[in-house]
Order: sequence, then C-alpha cells, then structure tokens
Amino acid sequence: MRRTPLLLPHNQAGTVPEPRAPDPVSVLVVEDDATIRRAVQLALERYGYRVDVAADGLSGLEAFRAGVHDLLILDVMLPELDGIGLCHRIREESLVPVLMMSARGDALDVVAGLEAGADDYVIKPVDTPVLVARIRALLRRATFEPSQSPPSGPPEAPDHVLVFGDLTVDTLGMEVRRAGEPVPLTPTELRLLLEFAAAPGSVLDRRRLLREVWDYGWEGDTRVVDLCVLRLRKKIGSSRIETVRGFGYKLVRT
Repeated sequence: MRRTPLLLPHNQAGTVPEPRAPDPVSVLVVEDDATIRRAVQLALERYGYRVDVAADGLSGLEAFRAGVHDLLILDVMLPELDGIGLCHRIREESLVPVLMMSARGDALDVVAGLEAGADDYVIKPVDTPVLVARIRALLRRATFEPSQSPPSGPPEAPDHVLVFGDLTVDTLGMEVRRAGEPVPLTPTELRLLLEFAAAPGSVLDRRRLLREVWDYGWEGDTRVVDLCVLRLRKKIGSSRIETVRGFGYKLVRT
C-alpha cells in the first residue's frame, strides 16, 4: 500500500500564503489512498473550492458523469480503471481541464497521462500552494477571453478570423474549423493554437510556450509542450505546425 504524502504543508520559504476563495469552482479528485484523498479535499476546501472525491477509476467515471465539474484531478495509480484509462474515457466525452498526479517521477507515467489528454501533471509529494497555482492556471486557460484586437486574417476574412490553408481560427468566437468542420480542442490546446496563430511563421520556443500557455512562472517540464503539440497536430493536420530543431515550433502560414 502506498504511503506517499501528497501535500506538503509549507512552501520552499516555509510559509503558506493566506488562501483566497475563488468564485465557486467544483473539483473532482480521484485518488485511492484515503489519507491522501482527504488531505487534498481539505486543502482545496480551505482555498474555497467545492470538492467531490472518488476512490477508484470506475467510481471517478460515475462521479464525473453524475455531476458538473470545472476541473478533474486524477491519480495515475487507481484500482478498477487507472488514471490513464480514466482520462481517455473522459476525453471521449468532455474537454474539461484535467490535472494528473503521480507518486512516481516516472517519465512513462507523465507521457502516458499527457498523451491521454491531460492538460498538466504534478509529482507527489507536492507543495499545497503549488497545487493550487496549477489549478488556477488551468482554470484561467479554461475561461480565457481573447483580446479585442487580434491579428488580422487575409483581406476576405473578418479581422477576428485567421485563415491558414484549410484551417480557420475565430479568435472571438473561440471556434476552430478544419475544411469547414469544427475541431474540438481542450482549453490548453486552444490557447496553444492561439499563441501560434498570433505569430504565424515565427518560431516559438518551448519555454515561451510554457510561460504564455501554461502560465508557468518557474521552470517547467517541456514534455508538456511537446505532447500538447503532438495532440494538436492530430487535430489540425500534422504539417500545420512545423518543428524547428533546437529552437521550437512554428505555425505554417499556408
């Protein structure tokens, strides 16, 4: 039985900032270890979140389908249905933000979670303010409001509609179409595409994307960027985003 603690009570400086209650937000936590599950629930409730919990993957899937949640936190190692499988099932039905957590710093866990459609991940044990910061960053991406002065598209298109070959990006309506068909994107995938669309043809390095899309104010894992780019390519066309080795990625104009 795992006894890995999830939450550390203090941050690196040894202090915990006073919690500030956000607008009512519902979080579903799926974790099989009762001690960890309760610790996460109490910590998030202290910060003003409404928290539902489930102890295994199948119960988590039922709770997800039975309620309306703004964000999901899924442990990787779950009985009945593991976190990777659960994330796959959720992505078949919803684009809700998903944060994966793993007791192991295993690269395979991280990659599998991101490939399954997770938006971000944390490794246990995690400092409580860091966990809350990751949650807030995910929620900001999910409620992103575009600038009222987006880059202009071609002359025949409205200013807020950007056209790249068969791909159109409506920066006000937050709608993406490929060959006229809607493309379902998670909030993180949409933010990533908007970042590319704002500078077509320009190479964007991974650290900039971590800062602008994932809202990391610290050094983050660039695998998050690579896996999200991979998922985005599958949806908008593999040739639409070009890899510039040693530098980053760029959106092809035509």
